[in-house]
Amino acid sequence: MGNNSASSPTWSDSTSPGTDLQELTRRHDPHSDTDGRWLNRDELQRNSRHIMFDFSALCERAVHICPGATKVVKYEKREGGFNRVFLLTMDNGPCVVARIPTGIAGPPRLTTNSEVATMTYLQSKLSLPIPKILNWNDDPSNPTGTEYIIQEHVAGVQLHQEWHKMNSKQHMLCTKALSYTMKRMASLDFPAYGSLYFADAPLNSDSKIPFEQGFCVGPHCSPVFWNRDPGEHELYRGPSPNCGPWRDLASYCRGLIDTGFSRLPKQEVNDCKLLPYQGSIQDHIRLLKTSREVIQKLIEDKRIADAATLALLHPDFHKRNIYVSAEDPTVITGLIDWQSTSIEPAFIYANKTPDFAELPRVPVEDLLENEQNERELSKEQERDLKDASICHQTYDVIMTGITPKLRPARLLDPTLFRLFHYCHTSWRDSAAAVRQELIELSARWAELGLEGSCPYSPTEAELKQHSRDYEDFEAVQALKSWLRENLGTNSDGWIPHDAWDAAKVANRAAYDDWIETAKEAESRGENMTVAKADKMWPFDAR
Repeated sequence: MGNNSASSPTWSDSTSPGTDLQELTRRHDPHSDTDGRWLNRDELQRNSRHIMFDFSALCERAVHICPGATKVVKYEKREGGFNRVFLLTMDNGPCVVARIPTGIAGPPRLTTNSEVATMTYLQSKLSLPIPKILNWNDDPSNPTGTEYIIQEHVAGVQLHQEWHKMNSKQHMLCTKALSYTMKRMASLDFPAYGSLYFADAPLNSDSKIPFEQGFCVGPHCSPVFWNRDPGEHELYRGPSPNCGPWRDLASYCRGLIDTGFSRLPKQEVNDCKLLPYQGSIQDHIRLLKTSREVIQKLIEDKRIADAATLALLHPDFHKRNIYVSAEDPTVITGLIDWQSTSIEPAFIYANKTPDFAELPRVPVEDLLENEQNERELSKEQERDLKDASICHQTYDVIMTGITPKLRPARLLDPTLFRLFHYCHTSWRDSAAAVRQELIELSARWAELGLEGSCPYSPTEAELKQHSRDYEDFEAVQALKSWLRENLGTNSDGWIPHDAWDAAKVANRAAYDDWIETAKEAESRGENMTVAKADKMWPFDAR
């Protein structure tokens, strides 16, 4: 699950006379991702999620921890971006959830240890509605052959499924309850930036900072710091040499820059699909060195230091990871998916808005030509906007008004903090994206109340070149956004299995239209060419 929520069940089946687990695993492979396909790097994405383990042993472990149970009689498999999830129903009624991480979830052993430690600590301190851990193991040498977490099945329904059925008052009350939950989490204090672990976690002593009894703060376990995404192991230089923990903001920032350097390819990438805005390795080295100088200057500002208090919040606090009562959806029954939770400077969390508090986009194309329909649709949009505005204001009042750790950052211009979000992923996000943040900071340095001069001062020639590159960057982002909306996919091009054939056809049709538009632009002598348009297309499926 990690930063991606589990999707709908891939399959579900029950044992019957003459049918055992071995027969069911032959029919429904528990080792492979069978829930969907990818429009980009499909084979690599699927191989990255293949897990070799003993499914029967996992079921036996689950049966053993359920008093009175003798076997699993029904189970469902669900795929998440970073985990495989099994809902196991016992012959005496109880249902438990078994979760196993894929190879892209994060550092082996540490990801599982940190997730369980975080859930355990938060339950003990705040009594949050977090599923109870029934059994877990972070050592893959156990009989199942994999790390795993077995936890209680959450009561209630996903907020994502209920939201559209709720009225405005219910939306506001639910947002209020969730915002207060965040406020409570933000009230906790920690000795260092990084991730929370049990005190006996498999870490060297110099990678542990003692915390309360039974816990410690250790390395940041986000996959970004360990280069775990599909294809990254071969592309980059291995894990960051500086994953934390970090006792102060300056050390944390050095970790970001060191991670940025570790995420540059081992050698120059000779990829004909790369556009100039991506930048060369040397471009990124220069940008990282500049970012280091600029960040050092930023953290000398007292306002930024005050906004950097240590905070731990849910890493993906959205409706798919929140469960509510089916009878009263303003009652929160479960908060799931704590993988990769981390202790960050408060400003990293401060300006993220959960989807239940976001203001809606109103696409122009949704307005119908017919005037009567347009008026009716506008009324509906106005009602939705008012509803969302109330939720947004509720969230803002609680986060800014009565959450002390988040208030300083929320009262400052977000421009001050964006470089901290992107400097360590410059190769993934492109040179143009990072350079844009540096240029905006440089241009607004005095306006933002920063002392002295910005260490980065681009020349006129650099600004002109960047303008061209950033135009291409924004065009690609707009294209990706359009494809996500119209193909029902995400940034990786994931498509549910039952929609795969239709999505391939739609993708091909959209690509053909895109190339045809480029042909017309090229014939008029415009900046767009067919070759450039082909490079801009984000998916390799044709």
